Amino acid sequence: MRVFITGASGWIGTALTKDLIAAGHEVVGLARSDASATRIRHLGASAVLGDMQDHDLIVSEASQADATVHLAFTLDFDAFDETIDNEVALLQKIGDALSGSGKAFVAASGTPILEGRVSTEADHLDPDGPAGARARTANAVIALADRGIRSVLVRLPRSVHGEADRNGLIASLVGLDRQLGTAAYVGDGQNRWPAVHISDAARLFLLAVEKAPAGSVLHAVSEEGVAMRQVAEVISAKTGLPAIAVDPEQLGVFGALLGGDQPASSSLTRGLVGWEPSGPTLLDDLEAGFYTS
Repeated sequence: MRVFITGASGWIGTALTKDLIAAGHEVVGLARSDASATRIRHLGASAVLGDMQDHDLIVSEASQADATVHLAFTLDFDAFDETIDNEVALLQKIGDALSGSGKAFVAASGTPILEGRVSTEADHLDPDGPAGARARTANAVIALADRGIRSVLVRLPRSVHGEADRNGLIASLVGLDRQLGTAAYVGDGQNRWPAVHISDAARLFLLAVEKAPAGSVLHAVSEEGVAMRQVAEVISAKTGLPAIAVDPEQLGVFGALLGGDQPASSSLTRGLVGWEPSGPTLLDDLEAGFYTS
């Protein structure tokens, strides 16, 4: 298959590109800069220069490909609504171009945050929750299935962890902890984050490209929920910072994420596409010092 990827030089995009090429697929990656294009080519893929505003380019590449994977997203809270508006408009154009083709269109999203219970693939994203505006993008992706496109939504947990992670939420948490002078958690710290190792997440995207049915919602969740106090205690042991409960208001936007109980299941995903995660756990990667050295 010829697979077009937005965000091919990013954290998940890099791992997925390697897996796709190893599986015998041809990859073309969208690159925002010459440096990103060079990284993509070093992986053995082709690169085209452009960004998410280049709708004509993206639609053209998606039309030439057998499958498209949409991973690119800039988490700029000052321009969040504008970013979503652009994504939804682009998805409409892709739907027009690929309608009736049966081609795959796979996009990343986040697992639902449902206080008090484990979320499943059948649950909808809360449009009023943290980063809830992305529910509009998720709905637009699933709607492509009604237009004869094999659209698939892969929902990622709060932590997609691994040795080279420098910009994920765990890396951001450790950076914030160093600023605060404490390994922070909220309340009693028993609230949970779901997690997955980068290798397992990439493999699920590969399975989504190759065989997930149209309209599928998949959860890239290896661990349903890791208690944030456990995370803080390992960070404390590795850095010497005291593990202490903090007022979430001290943490700004991060406070709601750190304090939220948001476990998620992947049982339906495993049964649907035969995904069996086998990578290290989040605490394994923290213990290895990947985030604190």
